[in-house]
Amino acid sequence: MLKGLHHNAYRCRDSEETRRFYSEFLGLPLVQAFTINQTQTGRTTRTLHSFYQMDDGSCLAFFEAPDMPFEFQDRHDFDLHIALEVTPEDLEAMFAKGKVEGIETRGVSNHGFIDSIYFRDPNGYVIELTAKRADHDEIMREAARTARANLDEWQRLKFAASPANV
Repeated sequence: MLKGLHHNAYRCRDSEETRRFYSEFLGLPLVQAFTINQTQTGRTTRTLHSFYQMDDGSCLAFFEAPDMPFEFQDRHDFDLHIALEVTPEDLEAMFAKGKVEGIETRGVSNHGFIDSIYFRDPNGYVIELTAKRADHDEIMREAARTARANLDEWQRLKFAASPANV
């Protein structure tokens, strides 16, 4: 069935500024870029599709599609963020690098099982770099035992508190 993530794809304003952030700042190699001149439905377009590869072989991909309207906006972490795993040492180094290079940098946030820092890419997306804590796997195994019950309880309380049920 599902084997893993091949790529996630997002829109970008400008492929070169996106490349600078993902390749030069984050260190992900650009491994594919191609122009799409016609969509699968036959619509004429001029779109660049680019891919940046992570160590596990999966990619972050971007579409620059100047002929298609898209409203770029800074996204809140809860709306959309891209979380990428790094070592604890790399987390510290990237935090310092972001500050030095003048990139919007937040953190370090202790989430109990991971530590995270946050950047904003040139397209307004929040990029989270996260480092597992020593007890990460144990915490995740324990959390998996109660995940469904927690979701069910959320649903029950959410609907019980909605204005339609008051």
